[in-house]
Amino acid sequence: MRTVAVVGASLAGLSAARALRRRGYDGRLIVIGDEPHRPYDRPPLSKEFLTGSVPEADLALEAGDEDLGVEWLLGTRATALDGPDRVVRLTGGRKVHADGIVLATGATARELPGSEGLAGVHTLRTLEDARALRAQLALGGRLVVIGAGFIGAEVASTARSLGLDVTVVEAARTPLEAALGARWGAVVAGLHADHGVRLWCGVGVKGLSGERRVEAVLLEDGRGVPADTVVVGVGARPCVEWLSGSGLVLDNGVECGADGRTGLPGVVAAGDCASWYDPYVRAHRRIEHWTGARERPDAAVAALLGAGGAGAPGPPYFWSDQYGVRIQFAGHAAGADSVTVEEGTPDERSFLAVYRRAGHPVAVLAMDRPRPFTRLRKQLTPARG
Repeated sequence: MRTVAVVGASLAGLSAARALRRRGYDGRLIVIGDEPHRPYDRPPLSKEFLTGSVPEADLALEAGDEDLGVEWLLGTRATALDGPDRVVRLTGGRKVHADGIVLATGATARELPGSEGLAGVHTLRTLEDARALRAQLALGGRLVVIGAGFIGAEVASTARSLGLDVTVVEAARTPLEAALGARWGAVVAGLHADHGVRLWCGVGVKGLSGERRVEAVLLEDGRGVPADTVVVGVGARPCVEWLSGSGLVLDNGVECGADGRTGLPGVVAAGDCASWYDPYVRAHRRIEHWTGARERPDAAVAALLGAGGAGAPGPPYFWSDQYGVRIQFAGHAAGADSVTVEEGTPDERSFLAVYRRAGHPVAVLAMDRPRPFTRLRKQLTPARG
């Protein structure tokens, strides 16, 4: 294998490049990215970067003395993949021929239909998004966040710390209901209330009002929420449209095995664009968390090089910092038949809860309990029965 192309220049792409060199690959290494920036850290974009406490220079993921011998093709979008011949087609008509390809194109934020061209409406995924939102939040006023997931909740927390009037609208019964379950999502809802953030759950958004600039968020129950700024945090879609016709199976991402292998020889996938087979739930699923983008590329690279020793990735893990509280979760809440609080109390916003199925721990949730969380995370077991 003389040339490997990594398509995607964010954390997953950089992790793949590092894994290739660490595993002894010394050939030509090309990393293609549609943004003009070298890889940068995204989690601070919804928190410290918005407050100004973390400057752009500190977002860099590469160490100052790190030299992976990479040919960087930045500001360049991949437009198609000729799968059998392993040719990546780029904007401008350029082609990259490779012996091995790592797909790490990530995901893009979903937009609210009808919000195009309306000033004051933001999504948050890229550095450019964060720059624009930071400038807007500095003006103060009324912020409405659509979606109480990780991005939405963290932006709400950050904006509240900056003194904005904040309302969060969530279509589900509670924040993070799909990941945590309704009971524990209600605890997260209490965290918002503790800090003076209005949270309206169980109601969808009908649209936005305003001529050139947003003035209100219109809800499906007929209410209107006045807004100077709106942040849309309703999830992300994998960037895989360019792979249509490549021979890959595309089903909410690039369908892969438990090690990142695709149906095309010499092509693997990792990061937010990849739908890996998860032995813990015996199904394919896409993991959109920082830890997955950092750890899973090593398994994919090992498969690409025909090497062993990577091991199957563990169950999904995420963390979120909201209102000064660290929320950590690992595993799969769905299918658990019991949940017990093993330390602390939810009312104190400091506790550890374990989800079990037939007596076996399948997930663990913590608020400000990092040490016991780490210990129990290692005990999680695959689904049974």
